[in-house]
Parts: sequence; C-alpha cells; structure tokens
Amino acid sequence: MILYPAIDVLDGRVVRLAKGDFDAVTEYGDNPVAVAEQFKSAGADWLHLVDLSGARDGARRQQDLVRAIAGVGLKVQTGGGVRSREDVDAILNAGASRAVIGSLAVSDPQTVIGWIAAYGAEQIAAAFDVKIADNGVAYPTLKGWTEQSVTPLADLLSEYRLAGLSHALATDVARDGMLEGPNLELYEDLAQIRPDMNWQASGGVSSLDDLRALKANKLSGVIIGRALFEGRFTLEEALAC
Repeated sequence: MILYPAIDVLDGRVVRLAKGDFDAVTEYGDNPVAVAEQFKSAGADWLHLVDLSGARDGARRQQDLVRAIAGVGLKVQTGGGVRSREDVDAILNAGASRAVIGSLAVSDPQTVIGWIAAYGAEQIAAAFDVKIADNGVAYPTLKGWTEQSVTPLADLLSEYRLAGLSHALATDVARDGMLEGPNLELYEDLAQIRPDMNWQASGGVSSLDDLRALKANKLSGVIIGRALFEGRFTLEEALAC
C-alpha cells in the first residue's frame, strides 16, 4: 500500500477543508514546497497535490508549484480544475507523474477514456468524491463537491470497465477532513465492484489503526492529510506500519 501525504492548496496557502466546504477552511501555512520537502525527508515517495482554487474556479493555476514539488524528488499526482487535454498536458509537462481527473470523470467519461488511451493508464487517475445516500448507495459529486450526480458510482464504473482505468481515488466527502475514520464499507464495496483497479482511500484517516485497517482491505494506496498536519501521527510512523 502506497502512502500519499496530501497538500491541498487554496490561493497559495496550505489548507484543509471540512467536508469539502470552502467556508470551513483550516490553514497550515503558505509554503507548500517546504511541506513537500518535509514529507520527502520523512521518507515519502509520492505526494498528492490538490489545486482547490482550480476545483473551485474550474481553471488550473498550479503548474509552477507542481514543477517545484517534482523538483524536490517526489512523484506527484495532482488534480483540481482539470477540464481539458491542455490541462493534462500542462500537469504532466510540469513534472507530475499522474493527473487526477475529478468532475469530468463523472460528467464526461468518454473524454477521460480517450485520455487514458492517449497518455496511458499509469498517468491518469479518476477521483470519485461521493456522498452516501440513506440507502447506502454512493453517488459521485462534481464541481468541488457542490453538485451531486444522479448516477450511482457503481453504474458509472461500468462505463470504465473496458477502458483501461487503473488508478482511482474514492472519498466519502462526509468524512473528509473530519478525522472520524475512513469509510471501510465503501472501499469493501468498490473492491468487489472493480477488484481489478488500484483503489486509493481518501478522507477520514485519523490513526495508525485506520491505516492498518485499510491495508488489511488490500487498498493500493491511502491519502493522508489533516491527520499529519494535526500531529495524530508522523509520516515516519505511518510508513513504518
């Protein structure tokens, strides 16, 4: 299981949102490159970078930051505001190893399927941020979690079945940034629906036991954000377990 320490950037500052709410922002400084250097020194190989400004406004603007963080020696997967092939080109040309596609992966699967064919499965990841309905069904959200799809995630995944999608992130937005533990049932369901995919857990991790539980569920990766910034455990401890 790969650990992806996360840096969310909003208007140049390192932040975390509670449940994706742009009115519920906690700031952790204004030097994301310094944070990336700390993660590298702690032993990280990858970093998950989210352009929250891009997700909010629909326009990427963090290429220079991607370039700087890649220069630290970390492999970077990054998304937020990716709306066009030009955005993907800019991300990868800036040194990112993987472009993460959010809203468009929900609203226009065929375009993303074309990108997978063009760039290869290792360079494209889909990010499915979901809300869980009362009946337990997961529905994807769009546009920085401000809108909800009427198509269940399970149905959407069927469109990608023969498309070569290999890497995907899944976030229960009700848990993101809340330090209440990950939604293990969601990841168990996804592993049953698409056992061939490399699933990354995102949202809610608050303890080393959470990481152990995700590893036991055979997740390919886990994204850790607020728990690191709040000192619940160190990245060294997370990597060790």
